[in-house]
Amino acid sequence: MQALPIILAAIAPGLSLLAYFYLKDRYETEPIHLVIRMFVFGVLLVYPTMVLQRALIEEFGEGTFISSFLLSGGVEEFLKWFVLYHLIFRHEAFDEPYDGIVYAVAVSLGYATLENIIYAFLHATSFSALMIRALLPVSAHALFGVMMGYYLGKAKFVPHKARRYLWFSLLLPIFWHGLFDYILLLFTQNWVWAIIPVMAFLWIRTIWRVDRANAHSPLRIASRDDKIKVSKSGQY
Repeated sequence: MQALPIILAAIAPGLSLLAYFYLKDRYETEPIHLVIRMFVFGVLLVYPTMVLQRALIEEFGEGTFISSFLLSGGVEEFLKWFVLYHLIFRHEAFDEPYDGIVYAVAVSLGYATLENIIYAFLHATSFSALMIRALLPVSAHALFGVMMGYYLGKAKFVPHKARRYLWFSLLLPIFWHGLFDYILLLFTQNWVWAIIPVMAFLWIRTIWRVDRANAHSPLRIASRDDKIKVSKSGQY
């Protein structure tokens, strides 16, 4: 495979998924420059993640459980969460629950896209191999991002339960990311039969979270009130 087709095939899944979740915002899409910035931060996380993972391997080794839940799920999801919490959580553009999903997905897919490019150059020998990557690890990163962003949104807009939801926003993606990698490492053969139910469950929950986050948007309530006022004024 030539370099340009490899790069395009590696980038396309991440950008497509980002566009999908970006356009799922029903009431007020986020500033595109800010979404791109978070995507770039996700890209920039790859190298420090690799350095930290190498240090932890030297300290703890790389057994199946440690590789899945600490080196991969733990380190990657914590760094994404750290960026989101410190750069986005209190940002004025984060003004409805669904925004957490958009920004978390942007960071996650930035990370997954560079990871996919690296994999493509080092391991992929065919277009079908890249498609498997698109359907599994890249989309999985997006689903973990939705999970993280959903609970960050709840933490911001349900302040009396903020601490609880902040923990959910970190620990749930770590668990599911770790489980995803654990299945792939444990089932060297016929792994697809173990991973498909997990992915199906995550997609179902993701669609539910997307709908729930939009349904609790304060902009939705404002829009409904405006329509009621217009209707009462006789303009409808």
